[in-house]
This record gives sequence, C-alpha cells and structure tokens, in this order.
Amino acid sequence: MRRFLLASLWVSPLLFCATASATTEQQAQPSSLTSITPANTFINDSILPPIKPWSGASETLLMATDQPWATPFEQQGYLSTPNYDDTMAWLDKLVDSSDLLHKVSLGKSPQGRDIWMIVASSEGAETATALSNNDKATVLVQAGIHSGEVDGKDAGMMLLRDISHGNKRALLENVNFLFIPILSVDAHERSSEYNRVNQRGPINMGWRTTANNLNLNRDYAKADALEMQHLIRTINIWQPDLYIDVHVTDGIDYQYDVTFGYNVKQGYSPSSFTWLETIYRPAIEAALTEQGHIPGPLVFAIDNADMAKGVSLWNPSPRFSNGYGDARHLPTILIENHSLKPYKQRVLGTYVMLEQTLKTVAQNSTKLKSAIYEDKYRNPSKVTLSWQSEMLPQGRDFKGIDYRIETSPISGANVVRWTGEPKLYANIPVKANTKPDVIVSRPVAYYIPPQWTKVIKRLSLHGIRMTKLTKPTSIAAQQYRFSDPTFSSADYEGHQTVTANTSRHKITTLLPTGTIRVATDQPLGDLAILLLEPQAEDSLFYWGFFNTIFTRTEYIEDYAVEPLAAKMLAENPALQSEFEQALTDPIFANDSKARLRWFYQRSPYYDNQYLVYPVLRAAK
Repeated sequence: MRRFLLASLWVSPLLFCATASATTEQQAQPSSLTSITPANTFINDSILPPIKPWSGASETLLMATDQPWATPFEQQGYLSTPNYDDTMAWLDKLVDSSDLLHKVSLGKSPQGRDIWMIVASSEGAETATALSNNDKATVLVQAGIHSGEVDGKDAGMMLLRDISHGNKRALLENVNFLFIPILSVDAHERSSEYNRVNQRGPINMGWRTTANNLNLNRDYAKADALEMQHLIRTINIWQPDLYIDVHVTDGIDYQYDVTFGYNVKQGYSPSSFTWLETIYRPAIEAALTEQGHIPGPLVFAIDNADMAKGVSLWNPSPRFSNGYGDARHLPTILIENHSLKPYKQRVLGTYVMLEQTLKTVAQNSTKLKSAIYEDKYRNPSKVTLSWQSEMLPQGRDFKGIDYRIETSPISGANVVRWTGEPKLYANIPVKANTKPDVIVSRPVAYYIPPQWTKVIKRLSLHGIRMTKLTKPTSIAAQQYRFSDPTFSSADYEGHQTVTANTSRHKITTLLPTGTIRVATDQPLGDLAILLLEPQAEDSLFYWGFFNTIFTRTEYIEDYAVEPLAAKMLAENPALQSEFEQALTDPIFANDSKARLRWFYQRSPYYDNQYLVYPVLRAAK
C-alpha cells in the first residue's frame, strides 16, 4: 500500500495540487489548470475518462493532518478510507470525548461484527425514547449499504467531529442526527484496490454485496439479509423523519458531482414529495453550488451512447431504499455521487449536503412532520401496483460531458469515449415510469392463514400492525386464482421470482382460529398492500414466498378418470353440453391428457388450493 501511494503521488505539482492537497494554493487554482488532465491518483485512472482538476470552497472543511481530531480520511491525504476497526476506534474516541454523542449497536452481522449507529443530540440522548421526548425532527443518514460506496462514512465522521469539537454544535439545537457509518460491515472488510473499477477512490474499496452475496439495496421489501432486518427494526424503533441513503453511481460521465432524488409525485407519499421538491431540494442545491459543487437530480441515461435520447425519471419500487420510504411514508433521499469524480470531491459534497440537511430539517420540521402525517393517513381508495413508462411533456437541461463514438479494435463494437469537456444538452427528453398500470381497490383488510409463518413474520418485521382471530370467523372475501405462472429462469437475490395471470373471485369461507388480520387503515397500510397484492412489483408473492402453491401433490390415474368422467356426464347433462363445446377446439379434442384433466379439475377430488392465493381480501 505504501509503495502504491508513493508511486501514485509522483506526479506534477499541478496535478498533486488538484487531487491530494488541502492547502490555500488548492483553493485558488491558477488558470493553467483548466486543461484536462487525468487525476492519476488511483490505480484505475489510466482506464477511466479524463477529468478536469477541481477546487471548491468546501475544501475549507478539511482539517490539517497534524490536528488531533483529523479523521483517517484526512490523515491519509483524502485518498483512503479506514477499515472497520479503525473507523470504530476513531468514532469511539470521538463519542467518549463528547456530551452530544452516544453509540448503539443495531445488531450483529452474519460474520459477527456489530453494526453501529451514532446518536447525536443536544441532550446526549442514549435511547429512542429519550430522543423522541425532545420533540425534534430526526434525520437518519446511512452510509455503506454498498460498502465500496463509502463517501457518506468519511463525510459523516468529519461532520460529527465538527459538531462535537468545532463550531457547529448549534446544528443540533432543533434536530437530531442518527448516523450509521457502515451498514454492510462484512462486505466493507472484503476490501481491495481492485473493487469498483469504474470509481475514482478511495484506494481500497469494499464489496458491493453482503457476505451472503445479497444486494442490500434490493432487499428492503423482502428483507432477507440480517443487516436489512436490523436496519428496518432501527427505523421502527427510532422513527426518523428523514432518511438518507448515500451511494456512488455507475454509468455515464457528466458534470454533476452530487446527484440525489426521492419518490415521484405520482407515488404513495405525495405530500412528502412536495416538501422535498419545494423546500428541501432548493436549499440543498443552493448550499452545494455555493461550496463549489454541481448538484443535480439522479441521472439515468436512456441510451449511454446517445444522450439526445434523453434521461429517465425513476419511480422506484419498494426493494430500493427510496421506493421503500415512499411506500412507508418515510421521506427518503437517495444520494448518488458521481463515481468518476475524485474521492475528496465526493466526500466534501456529501458533507455539505448532510450539513445543509440538518439546517433545512431544523428550520422546516413542522411542515415535514405534517407532510408525513398527511401521507400516512391518506388511505386512498385506489392503489397503483405497477407503472408503465411514458414521455413527460417537459424535458430538462442536462449538464453533460461531450463524447465521441469510436469503433473498438478490441470488441469490434462502437464505444463511447468521453472527452472531459463540459457540454450542455438543452431540453432533452425525460421518460418516466409514472403512468399507472395495474390498479386495485383498497380492501378493508387482508386475512392470512396462520401456517404462512414466514410471511407473517416478515410483515411484523416491517412494523405492520396485525391482529389474530381468537375464534373461527365466517367472512365474505375476494380470492385470487392464478394461471400461466412464469418463474425466473435464474436465481435473483436468493429467490425464484414468479409472475402469473390473476383472476379474482368472491367467496364465503370460515377462517380458523389464529388467522392473521391485516387492516389497511393504518400508517403502513400502503406498504401492506404492496407486499400482499400479488401483482405488485415487489410483493411477497413475486419474491417466491408463496411458491409452494404451484406444486401439485395429489394426482388421479387415467384408469380412475375414465369411469369417473362417464359417471359425471351421466349425472350432469349441463356438464355434457360443456364438454361437447370444449371438443370444438381441435387442440383440446386431440389431447387425451387435457381431456382427462378437464374432468379431474371439475371433480370433487381436485385440489381446491392448487394455484389459489391463500391471502384473502375482505371488503368489510
């Protein structure tokens, strides 16, 4: 590591100033630095697009390496991030020195590491109850859900340092701050300079997925990973009013160094969207711009090789942090720093955004809490389960980077070569998955048979309120039946996902004692609907929690169907007419197995739970 660092820093003084120095010289870059030069700081720089040197006012946030509270990131020239042990050792020292901070474990990782959270409040609160008693809004910031993307960890450490020992104690006068420095702690320690090849630092980066190879930012709805289960319990216990999930992008080159987004206005939390769009975003973008950064909305190109085709506006499903926040009415911000910008620049941009977040929430907490309350108790009569894409009537200006298309001698295909030169793409198209597709009426409640324990436990983990029937109860309900199920051809996040055609039928049934009732007129009612309606994009049905209903376990032999069919026809003239009509289909008429199955399915011997969804919808 030392040899690599020394070699990588052996560059021109100009370049060193642009990438690894916090001196006053860096804050006043000479005009000659406008030329495009590779940063040449990280091992993968030679294969990444060129960049212009950067300097911004936020560099004044950096502390000199010889200062006692310099973070490991600052001590190591803004190129590296500390490992788990060093991170927690530094934070332990900070917590022990401060009357504002407390450290709590969210639980153990699969490999036995604690997932720590720092609680910061002006009262030095140690518990969720104590924190809620101060009647302030609470901001939860989470770093390292993808542990190679740890900008938020180093930024949060700097900010906590400045709150505790700098001049920013006042940030906590009207807001509480919860900070998870590393969520995916095991993956954080699977660290290498060869992880995340398309990202400029830090030198050593963690792995994208957990020790069980699960992607935590695909896990919010199904909540398989132990780390995710700890996180969801934390959200339920500490009840934050704003949740920030810090990431670093993949993908194309552009000018923005800090991009961020949240739910769309068409989603499940429209009041939160209005607060985020009209109060939060303007304040954050102004602060970032003032500090020398270029903020922007999340960037997803429709075609990486043709920016003229536009960008997509993302309406995330509940498997993602911001989609999950939308479903449970927790305003959630996804930060995506630009992977091609140097690590120091990204960390400083994150610091500015987190600091301004505390200020903005403190100043506008009443409106934020009101928006959350409105969303929680909207209980709309119609709920959209899935969305289609549409072109929006209004385009947007895009601060991109120019590029050329070349034919690769390696692959023989056309490839994009980013030039590093800024280019404004005026009023490019915007495509969004915001057109409602499948819409259902809101049931009063769902009923889940008690044997579906895994489903019930997962709903309970999310904090969804449930009651248990204490005696057999007769109800009128609606029940889904499935046809043409399609299973994923490959495993996805540990599951065989499934979709199917659905039909809904009215039934009257007697529910046994122990059946679980899930009412939808509760704060997490929308989340319950999105988990229990089988056509929803991240329903527990889609994730395979009910796949055993597709297994046939009872059969009838051909020699038994023949006399059974003859008896059924003799006793039921209407069935005879129905069978004759079915025979007009030549495919059916020439399929002996299908003809026998036709009778079996209409006999009392047929499995009446095969292809039937066990969760019932109740209107009353």
